[in-house]
Amino acid sequence: MSSRLLTHGTVLLGLLLVPWPAQARTGVTPAVRNWLSALVTRIDAVDRTDRRGETRGAAGTVVVRVAIAPDGSVRQAEIESSSGSPGLDRRALRAVRGASPFKPPPAELLAETGVADLSVPVQFGP
Repeated sequence: MSSRLLTHGTVLLGLLLVPWPAQARTGVTPAVRNWLSALVTRIDAVDRTDRRGETRGAAGTVVVRVAIAPDGSVRQAEIESSSGSPGLDRRALRAVRGASPFKPPPAELLAETGVADLSVPVQFGP
C-alpha cells in the first residue's frame, strides 16, 4: 500500500498528513509546505478561469487522487470520493488536470514508485 498525502484544495487551504514516513509525521518541511501551497493555488487558479454554468451555485467536496511525476506532470487523476454531483466531480478533475504541469515535487514526497501520490479534497462553495 502506498502512502499518500492529503491536502485541501481549491476553496479550502490546509494540510493534513496521513500515514507517511516518520520524518513527515514529525513535521512538514518548508519545501513541502511551499510546494503544496503552490499546487493548491495553481488548481484554484485553473478552476477560477474554467468555471462552467453547470455547477454555478453548487456546493460539495470532491477528493481527487492524483499521481504527480518527478517532473511535475500529472500521471493519473481520478475521483477517490465523489461529491455526489457529476458536474462538480468533472470540474474538480478538469482543475487538477488543467493545472499540470506543477513544479517538480520535493524528493521527500516521492513514493517508492517515483511519484507523489496525493489525495486532494477540492471543496466548492455556493
